[in-house]
Amino acid sequence: MEKLVKGFLKFRTEVFGKKKELFTRLSETQAPRALFITCSNSRVDPTLLTQTDPGELFILRNAGNMVPPYGLMQGGSTATIEYAMAVLKVPHIIICGHTDCSVMRAVLHPKDVHDLPAVKEWVGQAETIRRLMNEHYTDLKGNDRLIKTTQENVRYQLDHLRTHPSVALLLRKKKVDLHGWVYSISTGDVWVYDFEFEQFTSLVDETYPRLKTSS
Repeated sequence: MEKLVKGFLKFRTEVFGKKKELFTRLSETQAPRALFITCSNSRVDPTLLTQTDPGELFILRNAGNMVPPYGLMQGGSTATIEYAMAVLKVPHIIICGHTDCSVMRAVLHPKDVHDLPAVKEWVGQAETIRRLMNEHYTDLKGNDRLIKTTQENVRYQLDHLRTHPSVALLLRKKKVDLHGWVYSISTGDVWVYDFEFEQFTSLVDETYPRLKTSS
């Protein structure tokens, strides 16, 4: 806790003053560049990853970067998406998974969260992913299997996004683009989903210019 307090004091005395104009503007309005949906995992920092300032990302975090289908769980995640689309008119939505995700492990091995009823129910949303992995990726083992699960989960959550009326409306009007990312904690790389070729490609790969968003 002492480290956190010292960090705030440094922010207040050194950082805030240098960006006073920015914070003054943000105190009156916000116009984020993207809705960034990612995992609650402490090792994933959206603003560090994208090198963005306050006000540039509207961030939704939960266990496993899940997007409940509209009507299934009318909670904070649904409300956040609706506000970002209907009020802020955010032009991009990024769903970002990450390597070494405990939630994805729980998807593969639901018995591991048997004594965590809330987590068990939450992870149950991804039952389709568990079955997909068991039926179509039986050859994958260890970390390769976990990474593929993470990638498939991002694709699955992108499908869920389209069930939200506020998202569907802007997609129809071509006023929002969807993006699927997977962040590698160990390498600092990001794999981006290519909707045309239905595969993940490194964001720093030379083929990046041909990557298409979903709109």
